[in-house]
Amino acid sequence: MGLQHPLISLDKVSAMSPGPGISVRVAISGNEGSSTMAVHQTFDAGFESPVMSYAGCDEIAFYMGGEGELISGGETHAVREGACHFLPKGAAFQIKAGSGAPLEMLSFYLGAANPADTQPAMAENGAGGARATVLHLDDVDPANMDQKDGWFITDFRLPFGSHNGCESTLFRARFFPGAVHKKHRHENCEEIYHIISGHGLAGAGDDRVEVRSGDFHYIPAGTEHWLHNLSDSDPIEVIGVYIGAGSVPETGYVYMGDVTEADLAERTA
Repeated sequence: MGLQHPLISLDKVSAMSPGPGISVRVAISGNEGSSTMAVHQTFDAGFESPVMSYAGCDEIAFYMGGEGELISGGETHAVREGACHFLPKGAAFQIKAGSGAPLEMLSFYLGAANPADTQPAMAENGAGGARATVLHLDDVDPANMDQKDGWFITDFRLPFGSHNGCESTLFRARFFPGAVHKKHRHENCEEIYHIISGHGLAGAGDDRVEVRSGDFHYIPAGTEHWLHNLSDSDPIEVIGVYIGAGSVPETGYVYMGDVTEADLAERTA
């Protein structure tokens, strides 16, 4: 039996090259029913993008490796692994990769289901108007989530959301061995998450499927889902977005119960 909510493995997504020094893989898009694209991008050492903006969407991004700079609104931000940026619609920006390892980034184009919906355009990077906000996970305090509502997550951080002017929420979740986010649903929003590292079992509706580093999962609004770390030694690290909801309460979070031994034993082919 096939999956109702298939995983998308990054290594099975074809890479595109819009120009020299950049590789782009669209992992999640309208093809999966999503209102928002999840796009993996790699910039070679020394790469410099043109100054541009997106008229059709906001962008939230997470830097997965390498070092570089994001220039926006007359400000230069150093970026490295663990940094995040929020780029409002219409904000001019430029990306420069450093001289070492490639700069690797995961972008969520909020409300843009395909590349044309982003409405990219050349821009001027002045000091006025909308500009990017850049944070690092190290500077974001862990959220205090209630275990009675199924939040058995070791470390859960919310770099962007309504608390700092973003209408969607970026989250980073770390599950140590044995940790689990129990069965729940979000009535008011879609979710996309990406497994940065680790090995776990994910439930989505009736699906029970093992997830590993490189996997993407799109969860439609109202779909029961959960995630359990299967490793005895290694954590799972996840990055994701609640689309169009600026906080966990705004997602319409509903706790739906324990992940059972029968759930953990089951696999959906």
